[in-house]
Amino acid sequence: MGKRKIPFLFVIDFKMKGIYLRELKSLNPGEVKFSTPLFNNSPASLPAFKQPFSFISTPPDIDIYSKAFKQVVKEIHYGNSYLTNLTFPSALQSNLNLEDIYLFSNAPYKLLFKQKFVVFSPEIFVQVRDGKIYSHPMKGTIKDDVPYARETILGNPKELAEHATIVDLIRNDMSMAAKNVKVEKFRYIDNISTHAGNLLQVSSCISGELPLHYQEAIGDIFFTLLPAGSVTGAPKKKTLEIIEHAENYERGYYTGVFGVFDGTSLDSGVMIRFIEKNKTGYTFKSGGGINAYSKLEEEYQELINKIYVPISRNIEDSREKNFSCRIP
Repeated sequence: MGKRKIPFLFVIDFKMKGIYLRELKSLNPGEVKFSTPLFNNSPASLPAFKQPFSFISTPPDIDIYSKAFKQVVKEIHYGNSYLTNLTFPSALQSNLNLEDIYLFSNAPYKLLFKQKFVVFSPEIFVQVRDGKIYSHPMKGTIKDDVPYARETILGNPKELAEHATIVDLIRNDMSMAAKNVKVEKFRYIDNISTHAGNLLQVSSCISGELPLHYQEAIGDIFFTLLPAGSVTGAPKKKTLEIIEHAENYERGYYTGVFGVFDGTSLDSGVMIRFIEKNKTGYTFKSGGGINAYSKLEEEYQELINKIYVPISRNIEDSREKNFSCRIP
């Protein structure tokens, strides 16, 4: 498809075993809806919203989380990992359905997949345009109502070490697919509005130059970079083994990637902020990076802080959406 410059959507799970690929012209919006800063097939207008809405989560018991956390920390102390992304599922009850969450969430990367799960992710995986590749790894989250929140997260040694590790990992991954790789901007802050308040999240921008005719190898480029370093850790191979033993559940499509190729440019996001439908309700999967500076209570709280929907209590705010790049 890349060689023939055929526009397509792709969805790849965390273990790179579940792969969904469709030409855009044959994609049924009733089956899969998507929205990125560059492309979407979403409706141009929104239906009436159900208000008020409920959103009640039940995180894993801290004792269960503690067991996995201690296992990860032990591996870090042994020198087997510098940073491990530890995640857990939380039970969720809401009067919103998956399509409600998709339509009314404010997020750069959104995906509604076959009424099975919904993604409303703030994190870019990679963008390709004009022969260059860009990645924007996101590491570091804090509530904006914490006193001096911006200064606190930027000055936190644990957060700095975690972010620097991931930037270095992504830079190394990109160097296997591109040349002249460099960090364009190190540690800038995004504001995330949620139903329960606002968050600050820290990202960096890394760029590289792709070879001529890179469209012919778009799949090879992607699988060189996968799984995404921001949701695994470093070194990647050993850390994936640690994750497999510590988490004791299947991430599935959570922390995989999805994106769109239009024949020339490509836009993709990491599938964090993820709600999956189950027999009794929903499952919200979340987590964060663990390193030698990590403290149990803080990491557990970060997992909880990330259980949100980016839907304003003032629904008019959620109607201010950008559909200027709709696919015809």
